[in-house]
Amino acid sequence: MNGDQFRGASRHLKGRAQTTLGGLTGDPARQVRGAVNQVAGGAQYAYGRARNRAEDFIDDGRDIAHEVRDRAGNLIEDGRDLARQARKRGTIYGRQAVRYADDNRTSALLGLAAVAFAVGWLSRRKH
Repeated sequence: MNGDQFRGASRHLKGRAQTTLGGLTGDPARQVRGAVNQVAGGAQYAYGRARNRAEDFIDDGRDIAHEVRDRAGNLIEDGRDLARQARKRGTIYGRQAVRYADDNRTSALLGLAAVAFAVGWLSRRKH
């Protein structure tokens, strides 16, 4: 409960007391002041509640923003790890391919020639 809620509730109660006292004593001015205080107190209390809700929404929004930032940071770090692993695997497989080509030069040249022929044959206009 914030200050506006407390002051609004106390003003509302004060207004009820004034209205009751004015009715008992037959004082219409006191009854009207009491009714005004009741309405004003209720409005101030409602304002305090709305302000509390707005502050709660702000806090919730901050919490959600922090959670999103943390999750995004984790996803970025995971992506970096995957990129490092892919680079490492690519380097390893590339070295293995170079070693194989060096060890099997004839097979590698024949394979390369076959691939070049197939690409040339597939890229011509009429088959």
